[in-house]
Amino acid sequence: MVKTEESSELIQSKLTKSELGLLLVLALVQFTHIIDFMIVMPLGAQFMTIFDITPKQFSWIVSSYSATAFLAGFLSALFIDRFDRKYALLVLYLGFILGTFACSQASSYGFFLLARMLTGAFGGVLAALILSIVGDVIPFSRRGRAMSVIMTAFSAASVIGVPLGLYLAAQFNWKMPFLATAVFSGIVGILIFFVVPSMKKHLQEKQNREHPFFVVAKIAQNSNQLQALLFNVVLMLGHFTIIPFIAPYMQLNIGFSDFQITYVYLIGGLLTVFVLPVFGRLSDKFGHARVFAFASLGAVFSIFAITNLPPVSIPLALLVTSSFFVVASGRNVPALTLITSVVRPENRGSFLSVRSSINEAALALSTIIAGSIVTEGEGGALQNYPLVGYIAMAMSLLAIVLARRIQTIN
Repeated sequence: MVKTEESSELIQSKLTKSELGLLLVLALVQFTHIIDFMIVMPLGAQFMTIFDITPKQFSWIVSSYSATAFLAGFLSALFIDRFDRKYALLVLYLGFILGTFACSQASSYGFFLLARMLTGAFGGVLAALILSIVGDVIPFSRRGRAMSVIMTAFSAASVIGVPLGLYLAAQFNWKMPFLATAVFSGIVGILIFFVVPSMKKHLQEKQNREHPFFVVAKIAQNSNQLQALLFNVVLMLGHFTIIPFIAPYMQLNIGFSDFQITYVYLIGGLLTVFVLPVFGRLSDKFGHARVFAFASLGAVFSIFAITNLPPVSIPLALLVTSSFFVVASGRNVPALTLITSVVRPENRGSFLSVRSSINEAALALSTIIAGSIVTEGEGGALQNYPLVGYIAMAMSLLAIVLARRIQTIN
């Protein structure tokens, strides 16, 4: 009897073939979305030179994407649960492709800034929709593993997308990575049309469905959902404040060349390919809040090491940056699982759109904070980066406390 129960639990914990197929397509969507977002940061030193801008102006390139994603997220929360998930995914992805293509045609700082805003308006909502689909389709018992599959898109983008993008930028110009991403995204869009099934189950829950304005308003009255949103904001402040300037810091302060900076993403991303599934299994087995706490403690040490790193050898610097990739990405697996599990399916899209909007606002705030603190010193080296690190460390510790207060309902 015990063996039978154990076998049943093992089967229930594994992703089915249909689930895995859907997750792989969603991971490709996430892959292109992450490349588009990430490629801006390792090109930061080039943008500051080509456009003749300051670190603060560069931070606006990053935060402009998040600012429009913030606004689009709130607007989409009012109606996104009214549509077939597949139809919504296709429309948003088309807008993302057009925005990315516009980035490849930019000829000035102002035009590029506007193109990033357009891309963010669609790309930010895409991330929320992907989480909604995972939450609708994958049972809670397998959701940690499902999230790890989606999160491997970050690893793939780091291992393949960003290095390839930087290679194209070196061989041609900075516009080529955006053009290549737009073309590849068109292929992924065709896959969505033919592979992703129609998803209307959430539309059948009409007896439980409320007007979108009431759904959004009720989030403010639900302490558990507010806890999840606050947790998300704090996590972003403990994560993204240091990220935009990792690549410029490694180049301007440590001595990485334009080519060597690809190693940061290649090695860090390759490690997360193997580590993220482990975090998914550990989260399902030992509890998401507990695994998040251990990973966040590791992230605190990595953040301190990166932001206080003196001029050292390239291998030692890569060891430090890779440690951050592993623990920072790993803690996002249980974090996202907790956040997607505080709301019922019929309202999950609206909640996660609000979550995405709040997330993008926190991301923009993180970038603006970092851009306001980090300055350019003599010889072009960046200054005050350690102060940004201390802020991120404090927020990471606070996120551990908040994670333990979140209650999952499914």
